[in-house]
Amino acid sequence: MTTPSDQALIDRFLDALWLEKGLSDNTLKAYRSDLEKFGDWAQGHKKPIIAIRREDVLRYLSDRMDKGLKARSTARCLSCLRALYRYLLREKMLSDDPTLRIENPKLGRPLPDTLTEQDVVRLLAAPDIDTAIGMRDRTMLEVLYACGLRVSELTNLKLNEMNLRQGVIRIVGKGSKERLVPMGEESISWVTRYLEEARVELLKGNLARDCVFPSNRGVAMTRQTFWYRIKAHAQTAGIQKKLSPHTLRHAFATHLLNHGADLRVVQLLLGHSDLSTTQIYTHVAQHRMKELHQMHHPRG
Repeated sequence: MTTPSDQALIDRFLDALWLEKGLSDNTLKAYRSDLEKFGDWAQGHKKPIIAIRREDVLRYLSDRMDKGLKARSTARCLSCLRALYRYLLREKMLSDDPTLRIENPKLGRPLPDTLTEQDVVRLLAAPDIDTAIGMRDRTMLEVLYACGLRVSELTNLKLNEMNLRQGVIRIVGKGSKERLVPMGEESISWVTRYLEEARVELLKGNLARDCVFPSNRGVAMTRQTFWYRIKAHAQTAGIQKKLSPHTLRHAFATHLLNHGADLRVVQLLLGHSDLSTTQIYTHVAQHRMKELHQMHHPRG
């Protein structure tokens, strides 16, 4: 356990933090946990928190990383220590801040969750297309995967934004930026069939509605509703992977790159303003290729 003087100091700091910033109980618990672990480490090195120097903080962070703790957790811990020592400086209990000029650990960018091509095939086949809702869901999944749309772009899609003859969708995305996205023959076929067989039934007589994919109440569907539908169909398909609202968008980009698409073309299709945002998918593709190599190569 931390020494009583260290514990009293931590309590005093957290009380001040709560008064100044009104942090939530969960955040305060996380701060307390980080600080008490640091206090235990300092005590093990026979130093009270107030006597810690810059080299001690560096050694502590290094010890955390050596134990396999994640960089993001260590970055949060460093942020907590910075706040503590700024408080001690302000209270004139210290003359130097030992956390100065200590860089945050490099977090890297987490690879987005994605699906294999086999996963996508199973997911697309999950809805019951003998029902109007199932036909709608199948068509939405087909368009989502074929075009790499955001879920909100799909649920907000209007009839006049689709040109089935030319096979394109006009999307107004983030920042009011407009892009034309090709649909592909498969999704055009499903949209045509859905418009002919299922949409009128879903509109419940509200034929003036211009949303392509209404809910079963005849009004525009929310992105949250469709997200619940995706999760239900994933369960039906036996897909155990963690999904996000962007899962099919990620699969769209990754599978294009796996099949040799140019990165800048994928950038345009996704509507990314910065190429660096799209480059994350090259890492996903490379990661997948490494997995396949290890799995199937005799010397993998």
